[in-house]
Amino acid sequence: MKRIFKSLLVLVTVALTMVACMPEEDMFDETLLFGKWKTGTVYYRYDEDHTGATWDTSDDITEEEAQPFKWTLVEAELTQIHIMEMGGKVPKVYIVTELTPTTLKYRDDLTGKLEVFTKVE
Repeated sequence: MKRIFKSLLVLVTVALTMVACMPEEDMFDETLLFGKWKTGTVYYRYDEDHTGATWDTSDDITEEEAQPFKWTLVEAELTQIHIMEMGGKVPKVYIVTELTPTTLKYRDDLTGKLEVFTKVE
């Protein structure tokens, strides 16, 4: 009986140790995302109602002409659903690696490219 108890105790200890060592999922405060972000000539605006817009000033596109999108941030996954003029929707998925009041960094889930943005408003 003592042998079974010791074996069970070892198993429970190992199981608890493994759970304690598992990495936590990155979670980010979505309210930090609200506002306007810039990288080079590309701008993104994230609104509190989970809508937004993107535009590139090098293409002579203004904020008023920007492409609209809807967005969600779940843990570290930022999803943008871009709404095309002809009615189509294009999903884009990014993995957020850093989100502070002044910096947004995310990696494109498809290409692996890292984008770095600075908050401008």
